[in-house]
Amino acid sequence: MNPHAIPPTDNPLTAWAQLVCRSRFENLSPLAVAKAKVFLMDTLACGVAGRTGPHAHELALAAQQWGQGDEAVVWGSHLRAPAAQAAVINGYRIHALEWDCVHEPAVVHPMATLLPALFAFSERSAAAGRPVSGKQFLLAMSMGVEIAATLGAASKSVMRFFRPATCGGFGVVAGLGVLASLDEATVMNAFGIQYGQTSGTMQAHVEGSMLLGLQVGFNGRAGLTSVDLAMAGMTGPQDILTGPYGYYTLFETEHDIAHWWPQLGQQWHITELSHKPFPSGRLTHAAVDAVQQAVAALNFGPNDLKAMHVGAPPLTYRLVGRPDIPNPKPNYARLCIPYVVAATLSHGTCTPASFAPQHLSDPGLHALASRVQVSLNTNPDVNALWPQQIRIELHDGRVWEKEIHTPIGHPKNPMSDAACETKFRQCWGIADMPASQGDALLKLIDGLESVADVSDLTQCLVRTP
Repeated sequence: MNPHAIPPTDNPLTAWAQLVCRSRFENLSPLAVAKAKVFLMDTLACGVAGRTGPHAHELALAAQQWGQGDEAVVWGSHLRAPAAQAAVINGYRIHALEWDCVHEPAVVHPMATLLPALFAFSERSAAAGRPVSGKQFLLAMSMGVEIAATLGAASKSVMRFFRPATCGGFGVVAGLGVLASLDEATVMNAFGIQYGQTSGTMQAHVEGSMLLGLQVGFNGRAGLTSVDLAMAGMTGPQDILTGPYGYYTLFETEHDIAHWWPQLGQQWHITELSHKPFPSGRLTHAAVDAVQQAVAALNFGPNDLKAMHVGAPPLTYRLVGRPDIPNPKPNYARLCIPYVVAATLSHGTCTPASFAPQHLSDPGLHALASRVQVSLNTNPDVNALWPQQIRIELHDGRVWEKEIHTPIGHPKNPMSDAACETKFRQCWGIADMPASQGDALLKLIDGLESVADVSDLTQCLVRTP
């Protein structure tokens, strides 16, 4: 490898820039528009509920030391902050409860990084007399998901860096490129500058650290900063994907660009997002889904469980096949199949309350978790989430077995419209937000194509003390 080689003329980054600059709202399919609205509703709900997440308020207070300003709303609060700070705070809030949507082939939570930066930019633009319309915003959302999901899905490597953060930042640049009507050269520079700020380690995931959600916010802030700098004339490296020190050389060492790049803007990846009906790692959802199905079929309780076994693909096994431990951190427990299964059996479902201190320290719940075993199945795909093989044995000899290919929330096994609204209302209530503001937000989202200034939506996210 020659580090001084001239970058190739068929730079794959060019396709991103062209898509960002040449796409129009009319290029979106009706399904893409509909799904954008659904996941906008879902993500804003997760964001306001995240005000109750670990140290969410302390983060907002600490951020005030980075500079003062009132450009953007801190969701679920009465506070305002400079746009870049709001991107960090709100990104953390979206991911703090592990309840936000996922693009499963990419293993990316694209909306958590994207939406706080898009709204912060939109609020700042509105104050300067340049409001962002609902149609612009829908295209920007779809574009951001398209780029983040393509970047993640094209990887064939074992995940070492936290893709929701690393891929999400590039999605932010793409979405802001739409909102700011950037030309291709400026978009290319913004992507290059973003690459210099790209960060996110899986060590935070392993330890259940609060840094996990912070990394989402950091890359949202970086995306906003990258666009601001590119608009100011700063330049960035261009061969950042497949260059000698590019993303697919250092972050993800194997890729399948040839398969994924021709699909850019064709089906729109925003139509492929999965809901998270439960506030735990998406890869735990097959086990939760299975438990609920088994209980409905066999009518048993926690004391009836003799043993449960989960056969998991490599990625699932590495990320959520971790052992249960006494009094775990909430983020550790949310990413632990044995704990999440025990909580579901004990409470009938998995909710934010399942990770309250009294449950995390409950010896009975941990005794139940000890009956749940997770092992590696024979799936050779290092990025596969499913299928998972579930076997439940009861003390009375009954056995329930099933292979879960598409747990509830998957695009092929979607939550109903009623279930999506129920989750929205649940999040709204957790945040202690006025119901009238929730109703107003839903109305604005439903008619988003006709909204002249999307910063109107953020007024619904203000919580008066």
